[in-house]
Amino acid sequence: MSDNPVFDRIKSEIDDSPVTLFMKGSPMFPQCGFSSAVVQALTMMGVKFKGVDVLADTEIREGIKQFSEWPTIPQLYVKGEFVGGCDIIREMYENGELQKMFEEKGIEFEEVKH
Repeated sequence: MSDNPVFDRIKSEIDDSPVTLFMKGSPMFPQCGFSSAVVQALTMMGVKFKGVDVLADTEIREGIKQFSEWPTIPQLYVKGEFVGGCDIIREMYENGELQKMFEEKGIEFEEVKH
């Protein structure tokens, strides 16, 4: 482990689930539009994911930005790897890259038809 206990906690959250979303609020009750947009994309794809509410923990909220070297929340991790924030996930969803990435990483999903 590292000598940063917050990074250790973040890594533990990421390692705990194949798909982890650090977000404001929860998947059922997102507390910002950007978090809501990523939850919606994942939900439309039928991907099971764990949401980590950064509003509930100031250390995680600040620590995740340093951990990923990414300044904004939400942040999506798949199989331990940082994928991106809202704009990146939305774009990947719209152009099919998100589906392709989940297939390549062996993440089960079932795209919900509109």
